[in-house]
Amino acid sequence: MNKHFFDLCDKLNQNHKLELDEYVALIESFNPTDAEYIFKMARSVRDEAYGKQVFLRGLIEVSSYCKNDCLYCGLRRSNKNAQRYRLDKAQILDCCKQGYAAGLRTFVMQGGEDSHLDDDFICDVICDIKKLYPDCAVTLSLGEKSCESLKRLYDCGADRYLLRHETAENEHYSKLHPKEMSLETRMECLENLRKIGYQTGCGFMVGSPFQTTKNLALDLSFIEKFKPHMVGIGPFIPHKDTPFAQYKAGSADLTLLLLSVVRLINPNVLLPATTALSTVDESGHILGLNAGANVIMPNLSPIEQRKKYSIYDGKKITDMQACENVALLKAQLEKHGYTTSAARGDSKVKQIIF
Repeated sequence: MNKHFFDLCDKLNQNHKLELDEYVALIESFNPTDAEYIFKMARSVRDEAYGKQVFLRGLIEVSSYCKNDCLYCGLRRSNKNAQRYRLDKAQILDCCKQGYAAGLRTFVMQGGEDSHLDDDFICDVICDIKKLYPDCAVTLSLGEKSCESLKRLYDCGADRYLLRHETAENEHYSKLHPKEMSLETRMECLENLRKIGYQTGCGFMVGSPFQTTKNLALDLSFIEKFKPHMVGIGPFIPHKDTPFAQYKAGSADLTLLLLSVVRLINPNVLLPATTALSTVDESGHILGLNAGANVIMPNLSPIEQRKKYSIYDGKKITDMQACENVALLKAQLEKHGYTTSAARGDSKVKQIIF
């Protein structure tokens, strides 16, 4: 029994924050055998805010083209082995049609930073989705954009935007990204999203190359201060065609701990149990929910394109159509005491007024 770990968990649960050195101590004193202590706290906090309901988001991977050259990502522009594709509007709307029939009420358009999918195209798609499915939310995860572009997409009907910050420390950021990318620009973009009015999501990789415990503590401190509506956390998984091919994957146990910590920092946050977590552990979705998560994103992308969206090796992919996949997922969740919600599932985090 690790009393110091338990005491820090109690303090976090009570105050929803810790000092930087306390986050470091919490992580370094963690032992998987003590995990249930913080998991139980996180579940209780989540259930008070959202109950046992799990929000399902339909993920549509719209493009595997990317102008960036991030060292960890299989879609990086210098990867000559990457299989490239981009969906047209009809394909995206067909994905939404299947998702809606399966009971999903949020569609997440995710892709690399692809200049061919410009503001005109994305706005056109958003407008059609909103006309066809006015009771649905649209989430975008399309990388960094100018404030003007983000405002235009918001005005067309986009509700949420997920932009993972990946790390909150400059030196670490520079080791993961090419020189033309900067943490300052990423943080500015996150601030713009929040000012515009989006439900805004950030997030980071667990176990990325060169990551220290202090890096993780800084990520947690950033989330504490930024107060995002959503946080995406998943273990780093190497891709064979990147400079980080030989690095080992991040720990599922540490990822689960950090999910619980984020839930205690921000009780009302929307917190996915990610595909990456299910890739490193077959039971990842359930383990993530038991650690305090409350969102799962089944893949609506065309079956023939799913393997091409290869951001890391071994990505968990299903060849099932949306209705089959969602039905199976719902049955699995119910077996573990969870229910699925047909609602949009908006964040209960209060929007910050500027």
